[in-house]
Amino acid sequence: MNLIERDKKVIWHPFTQQKNMLPPIPIIKGKNSILFDENENKYIDAISSWWVTLHGHSNTYIAEKLYQQALQLEQVIFAGFTHEPAIALAEKLLAILPGDFSKIFYSDNGSTSTEVALKMAIQYWWNKHSSSTTRNKILAFKNSYHGDTFGAMSVSDRSIFTLAFHNLLFEVIFIDTPTKNNIEEIQLTIQQHANEIAAFIYEPLVQGAGGIKMYDAELLNYILSTVKEHNIICIADEVMTGFGRTGKLFASEYIKIKPDIICLSKGLTGGTMALGVTACTTDIYNAYVTDDKLKTFFHGHSFTANPLACTAALASLDLLLNEECLNKIKWITNKNILFTNTLSQNKNNAIKNIRVLGTIVAFEINSGNDEYLNNISTTITQNAMQMGVYIRPLGNTVYIMPPYCITENELEKIYEVILNIIK
Repeated sequence: MNLIERDKKVIWHPFTQQKNMLPPIPIIKGKNSILFDENENKYIDAISSWWVTLHGHSNTYIAEKLYQQALQLEQVIFAGFTHEPAIALAEKLLAILPGDFSKIFYSDNGSTSTEVALKMAIQYWWNKHSSSTTRNKILAFKNSYHGDTFGAMSVSDRSIFTLAFHNLLFEVIFIDTPTKNNIEEIQLTIQQHANEIAAFIYEPLVQGAGGIKMYDAELLNYILSTVKEHNIICIADEVMTGFGRTGKLFASEYIKIKPDIICLSKGLTGGTMALGVTACTTDIYNAYVTDDKLKTFFHGHSFTANPLACTAALASLDLLLNEECLNKIKWITNKNILFTNTLSQNKNNAIKNIRVLGTIVAFEINSGNDEYLNNISTTITQNAMQMGVYIRPLGNTVYIMPPYCITENELEKIYEVILNIIK
């Protein structure tokens, strides 16, 4: 049997309707921005393989660091032990994170990093006031997506992703993302529920899986200011927006009010291994520094702070913070702005809502409803792959988020393929 036949017998793929699904493409290797299938076809990875592969595939620097670490220590329980990669990574992250963070808590993916943040925030109030606390609800944006575990689903918008579980999700106070027309209404909602709200979780500036929707930094800052006035904990979910995606190292750098907790994953290891991080301020941490053992944060994972994953993250940060990479992010940002100008001139009513922030470009195809289940996504992916580019629209929302190692010819080809599809 070939790879497709073997896959069909034993594999259940994510976010994929199982009946009549198209055969998956067997990828046998990747290098830099290119994926290679078993028939030696090449595809430019225009979405960084689900937004994770910052420095391209099979990066030799990261691979060498991993190899050396694997020969020394590959895994150890993180309750009662520690190791150099975890400490060094925490030190390096705390030095660049956008806020007054003091502690790093490790988990193993984006969803668990937000799950940790929610538990951390809710138990913060429980630790301070025990059973007398009324602050046990979460404030979140409509159209949000924070992951697929139950806490993360609860604070995500009620959508097709959560439909089967709605009666099992905890109650959340949802507000619209800010516009000039709804600021006062949002502020009123916050004031009305302030004594109930433990924390506000938000994807700063870009709502990822909800359709790459973007909103204004100044308006978010206004909301965060109101939230802070009521001592509500602010949780920035930068799982997607972190590590340069928005043009700055973190989207929260665009915003004056900084979060109390920040969630990281995806690009954290350059896409090489699974790792999640939840960072918090001293105030949050101090609520757990007590003689009362019942106020311990009872959360962990078998692979918490896995030495190999931490090593990959350290290597990825070495590359990211190098001047060459930072300049490449600026270059991609400028190229994207020029491309959106070209899109605006050539859209011919085929597309709408063109937007750009840093290395991210997105727009909607004018076909059917604006939703994840819009079948135009499959058509677009197939057409693009025939032309040597891999994109995976969110329904009729087409976007690109390339690796930072992408060449000028490769980026121009992505643009060209998108223009051809629109035509």
